[in-house]
Amino acid sequence: MAALLFLPTASFRASAHEAATGWSYPYQCCHDMDCRPVSTQSVAERPEGYVITGTGEVVGYRDSRIRQSPDGLFHWCSVAGKSNSRTICLFVPPRSF
Repeated sequence: MAALLFLPTASFRASAHEAATGWSYPYQCCHDMDCRPVSTQSVAERPEGYVITGTGEVVGYRDSRIRQSPDGLFHWCSVAGKSNSRTICLFVPPRSF
């Protein structure tokens, strides 16, 4: 009987939501709706790294939060999905230079 109480928890698998193009954001980056695609105007490449234009936050090129984008688009994961919060992960397209 006690084993039945734990069955729903044992079968639960944590997963993050999917990008519009069909790939799943990793759980480390997205716990619910923290991630979303953003326009190329939302992220600027500067000598010091990627700059989130809405917040001014700089994410250095060697920062562990930088991930390769599976679909070639920018995707930004921020705390609670808010546009004024810090970056959890930034998915970037391959660099052209």
